[in-house]
Amino acid sequence: MRIVCLIVLLIISSLRTVAQQDFINSYPDSIDKKRLNTAIGIEVGSYLAGLSFLNYIWYKDHERVPFHFYDDSKGYLQMDKFGHAFGAYRESYSAYYALRRAGVDKRKALIYGGPIGLIFQTPIEVFDGMYEGWGFSWSDMIANTLGSTLFIIQEAVFDEQVFLMKFSYSPSIYPNYHTHLGESHLERFFLDYNAHTYWFSGNLQQLTGLEKIPPWLNIAFGYSANGMIYEFENPKFYQGEPFPNLERYRQYLFSLDIDFTKIPTNKKWLKRVFRSVNLIKIPFPAIEINRVDGIVFSPIYF
Repeated sequence: MRIVCLIVLLIISSLRTVAQQDFINSYPDSIDKKRLNTAIGIEVGSYLAGLSFLNYIWYKDHERVPFHFYDDSKGYLQMDKFGHAFGAYRESYSAYYALRRAGVDKRKALIYGGPIGLIFQTPIEVFDGMYEGWGFSWSDMIANTLGSTLFIIQEAVFDEQVFLMKFSYSPSIYPNYHTHLGESHLERFFLDYNAHTYWFSGNLQQLTGLEKIPPWLNIAFGYSANGMIYEFENPKFYQGEPFPNLERYRQYLFSLDIDFTKIPTNKKWLKRVFRSVNLIKIPFPAIEINRVDGIVFSPIYF
């Protein structure tokens, strides 16, 4: 839950950075000090707010212990690893483009903005290593690194993001089995990994070279998982009764998507809205492959 909370906070703050800037087809030739200071201020403020949340709220009821490690690489069928990568990717994305719109050149924006996702999320692992119940996770660090690296490599090679990392959420049935996944809708959003799906959304026109394909149409490859109550396994008993035998399994998805930033419009406010919602995978029909049901077609997948 802590990583999802921090990701939400940082993304909201990063979107505020975007919303305060004009959207133009080319970046300024010189540094706009006002924009640069605004971008830095919001990023630093988000960073400090996230650290404060962890230090004074999340860890306050947990005992401080000597620094230690924790292997959670197999936890939640790696769903939380995709969450780490997604958060790092989006944080690097927001930081880089905020610098570019402030007039920072591409090389410096990549150097200072590209690693921001990794920089922002590393303290989470350090804090985890100092408190009981968690530990420093190398697999989380790898996921954080991969998220920022995905952004940096694409921007360096293609000068844009051919593949976007996106997120979608649809309430699952599993909180009905156990309160560990949350009792309210808000708690379930953060705690229920069964309801999360992470996507790689690729631009079809660029991938195929076919100019007849609308430039805003994407193909999306998704990953999700079902049947998870606890991190590594489900309980045997709950409230004095045998717990149902829920199958834990991975889901692989294929769908279409929309890149809103490639929809032409002259309205600045609409461009801001488009960029803000572009981190969310749009509901579309989807084909799912999993070892329990085989191949499944969903008319609309959220």
